[in-house]
Amino acid sequence: MLDTTVLNALHASVLCWLATCDAQGQPNVSPKEVFAAVDAQHLVIAHIASPRSVRNIADNPRVCVSFIDVFTQKGFKVLGDATVIRPRDPRFASLEALLQPKTQGKFSIHAAILVRAAAVEPILAPSYRLFPNETTEASQIASAMHTYGVTPARAQDQEVAP
Repeated sequence: MLDTTVLNALHASVLCWLATCDAQGQPNVSPKEVFAAVDAQHLVIAHIASPRSVRNIADNPRVCVSFIDVFTQKGFKVLGDATVIRPRDPRFASLEALLQPKTQGKFSIHAAILVRAAAVEPILAPSYRLFPNETTEASQIASAMHTYGVTPARAQDQEVAP
């Protein structure tokens, strides 16, 4: 379900969006910055400050997780069912271990939201479909960099000191 292309996109993303719905059908979408792939069928998202998402999952486990590269304007959405795994659950420690590297010690993880993927769909900016002959990843990157007022990092700026 979560093939190499999807997993690479997930690993490259710095933010994902978790969509849930409450018992009355009111949708909620919230950003999540601590998440990881568990295996080819599951994602895990840290419950750091997500009380509404956790309440909604208790009422309705159906969720959608989306993530995109803001420069290429491509990504994926993962549809599935979520389960909230609390610290007393034997599975929590291994899920927390996957999430800890992304927290950099800044956040406490109150629970893990385990998402079992049922379907994966690509997300593409409309330009890819409406103007396929002139829309490329390079053109989308250039447009996004212009919009955000950023320039590519120089190679020496990206090197990490020993």
